[in-house]
Amino acid sequence: MPPNSTDEDFGTYSYNHPQAITEATRAKVERAAADLGYVRGCTSGEVSAHWRRNGFTTWLFRPAATGWYPAKAPQQAHPVPVLAKSWPGVTVRGRNAAGRADACWLPVAPRLTPHGLRHTHKTLMDGLDTPSKLKDERMGHLDGSVQARYSHITAEMRCRLLEGLTDLWNAALDQRMSYSVGSPVRVLDALLRQRR
Repeated sequence: MPPNSTDEDFGTYSYNHPQAITEATRAKVERAAADLGYVRGCTSGEVSAHWRRNGFTTWLFRPAATGWYPAKAPQQAHPVPVLAKSWPGVTVRGRNAAGRADACWLPVAPRLTPHGLRHTHKTLMDGLDTPSKLKDERMGHLDGSVQARYSHITAEMRCRLLEGLTDLWNAALDQRMSYSVGSPVRVLDALLRQRR
C-alpha cells in the first residue's frame, strides 16, 4: 500500500492489486464494498460538472452510440472498456482501464452496438403493441409517473409478448432459409435444421 493514502485509495488498491494484500484483508474490503453498495469501475452518484456540448458528444454520446472512444493524440480510436457486472456492463475509466476491464464494447456488426440492439428491441415491442410498463421492465427503465404507478404487468401480457417475439424469430429463420437452407455458421445451421 503506497504511503499517504486514504481509505478510498486502499479500497481501489486492493481491487487493482489483489496479489499485494492478504486474503483476510481482501475479504474485509469486499465485505465493506458490499455493505456500501460499491460497484467497481462505477462513478460516484454526485452530480457531475457541466459538460460542454462538444465534450458531451465526444466522450459520452458518441462512445455510447458506437462503442468507441475517438482518436485523440497520442491515443488512437479504441473500444470502450467495460466490466461484466453489473449488466449490461459498467464503463471502466482511469489508469489502465483496458487492463482492468472484462471486455470491450465492440460493435456486434458495423454500426451495430448493444445500445442499438436495445433500440431495435423496443421498436419490435412497439410493433407487438406491448404495454408500456412491460416495455420499460425489459429495457431496464423506470417510469416514475403517476400513470405508471397504477399500471401492472400480468402473466397474460408476458405470454403475448413471448409469443409475438417467437413468431418474429421464426419468421426471420424462414426468411433466412429462403436464401439457403444451411449455413457454415454451426449455431445458425443447427437452428435452420431444427426449423426445417
